[in-house]
Amino acid sequence: MSAVAARQGGVVSRAQLAAMGLHRNDIRSEVAAGRWRLQGSATVQVADLTQPGRLWRGLFETSKHGRFDGVTALQLAGLSGWESRTIDVVVPHNRSYRAVEGVRVFVERDLEPRLSTRATDAPRSEPAYALVRAAMSSDSDRQAATLLAMTVQQRIVAPDRLLEIWNGWRLPRRRMGLEPLIRDVCDGAHSLGELDFARLCRERGLPEPTRQAVCKGPDGRVFLDVRWECGLVVEIDGVQHFQGLAPVDDALRQNTITLRSDTVLRIPVLGLRLYPDRFLDQVAAGLRLLAA
Repeated sequence: MSAVAARQGGVVSRAQLAAMGLHRNDIRSEVAAGRWRLQGSATVQVADLTQPGRLWRGLFETSKHGRFDGVTALQLAGLSGWESRTIDVVVPHNRSYRAVEGVRVFVERDLEPRLSTRATDAPRSEPAYALVRAAMSSDSDRQAATLLAMTVQQRIVAPDRLLEIWNGWRLPRRRMGLEPLIRDVCDGAHSLGELDFARLCRERGLPEPTRQAVCKGPDGRVFLDVRWECGLVVEIDGVQHFQGLAPVDDALRQNTITLRSDTVLRIPVLGLRLYPDRFLDQVAAGLRLLAA
């Protein structure tokens, strides 16, 4: 039992204790002696409670048929830098569960098989499924976009796997809002880019820029996303611009352009998707400034 408790942050479930041959009277005796503490109707604390123990308690108290999902499953898979106020759990639609403070429950009619892990690992969903459910349940498109980008950038979920799961999802919630965000994160060739940017400029009454303009750099030709004759350059950065050595290459290119007296504005593609008016306001201001 001590090995199970250590693995689960100091807690075990009543079902686990029963499988070990310990039942209600045994638990009652240990609690009365002060050696154990009850942490709900299904959870018994048998050692010092740690953060993993709080996760396991949330799962035990919610449903014996559930597993970790959403942001919690992504964090167990290695996602870092994301704070969550809840423990995410998913249960099949035909299984009962309890409402537990601090636990967010997803109920799925067609719940996919759980991630194949060792018996000693925390039961959790495959990260791609967990990410889609977390994105569909986000408080805003901005929050969903940030979570999608971070998970793909940290290689918790491969872009092609995320697209595969999303394309096969039955009646996804928030399809209109999430569809372009997932495309932007996963499918750079078809994401919002120079053509869409030129269209946005026309809709705002701004002059249409030259797309894929070329200038000379120290190592040969430099291709710019869009450029106006006044010297304003806009670089539209897809998610791939934030991976590996891409920021270094971007910095070298931007410095080259700046040294030849052009002014460069950088617009992340997700930013253009979420806040087009704010970024186009900056473009308009740049055009007015350079035309003066």
